[in-house]
Amino acid sequence: MHNTMDQLSAHLDRGWDLAQRGDGAGALLCAKRALEIDAQSPEVYNLLGFSSALEGEAEEALEHYRQALALDETYFEAMINAAELLVFPLGDVDGAIAQLEDALEFAMNNDEVAECLLLKVEAHLAKNDLDGAKKTLASVPEEAAQSEQLVFTLGRLHYELGQLDKATPLIQSAIEKQPHLADAHYYWGLICDERGDIAAATQAFLRTRIYDLERPPPSWSPPPEEFATMVRNVIGKLDAVLAPFVREAEVYVIDVPGAELVVDAVDPRTELILDLPPEGKETGRADDAPARSKVRIFIYQRNVELAAGSLEGIEAELTRALEQEATHILLDKAPANSALN
Repeated sequence: MHNTMDQLSAHLDRGWDLAQRGDGAGALLCAKRALEIDAQSPEVYNLLGFSSALEGEAEEALEHYRQALALDETYFEAMINAAELLVFPLGDVDGAIAQLEDALEFAMNNDEVAECLLLKVEAHLAKNDLDGAKKTLASVPEEAAQSEQLVFTLGRLHYELGQLDKATPLIQSAIEKQPHLADAHYYWGLICDERGDIAAATQAFLRTRIYDLERPPPSWSPPPEEFATMVRNVIGKLDAVLAPFVREAEVYVIDVPGAELVVDAVDPRTELILDLPPEGKETGRADDAPARSKVRIFIYQRNVELAAGSLEGIEAELTRALEQEATHILLDKAPANSALN
C-alpha cells in the first residue's frame, strides 16, 4: 500500500514540476500514469485538468476539474482552476462567478480569499461590469499586496481599472519580487508611457521583450511554416473589402518584434504589422532597384499565441488582428467621402 501511494505521489510531484515548466505533454503523461494507480483521486484529476489546459484543451480540462470536484466538493484548487478556464478562454463569465462564490466558502486563509476575489474582478471585467470589478477589488485583503504570487495581479487589475496611483507601487513590488516576470515589466512600461516617461517605458518594454523570449512557447505552438499557412487561410477568408488589400501580401512569421522596433515605439506585444509599399522613392534604395509593390505582413507568433490561449483560438485571433489593422490603415488612407468612413 505504501509503495503504491509513493508511486502515486511521485507521478503527481513529477507532473506538477513539468507543468510549472510549461511542459503540458509531459505533465499529462504523469497524470495518466497516476490515474492508473488511483482513478478516484481528485488530485490526479486536478493535474489532468491543468495539463490539458496547458495543451490548449480547455473543454477537456474543465471536465477533469469537474470530476475532481465530484470526488471532493471542497477541493479549492480545482474550483479556482475551473473558474479561471471559464473566464478565459471559455468565456462563461457567469459560470465562473458562481464557481468563485462556491470557492469563497472553502477558502482557508487570506491568500485564498484574495485569489478568489481577484479572479472575480477578472470575470467582472470580462463582462464589462466596471462597478462590480471596482467593488470586488476594494474588498481584496490587504495581505495580497505582500504575496509574491498575487501582487502582480493586484497591480494589473488596478491598472486595468484606471487606478494608476494604486497600480504603480504594486507593479514595482512585483518586479522586485519576480525580476524576470515579463508581464510585470510590460505593465510598468504601460504605466511609464501613460505618465509621459518615454525613456523608462522603452527600457521596460525592451526588458519585456527579453523575458518573453526566455519563456518557452506553449506545447501546442505550431511550427512557423504551419503558422504561416494558418495566416494565409485567414487572409483568404477576410471580408471582401479587406481581402484584396492583403491577398498578395508577403507574409513573414517572427517570434516577437525586433528591439529596434520597440525602441521606435512599437508595442513589444503587438501581434502584427502591416507595412504598405512606399508611395514615393524609397530612401536608401539604389536608383536602378525596383520599387516594392506589395504589402508586407509581419506576424509575431508568440504574441498571437499569448492572446489566443490555445491552438484552436489562433485563427480567430489572427482574423481579429488582421481585420483591425487593415481597417485602421484603409480608413487612414480613405478620402473623407469614402464609403469606409
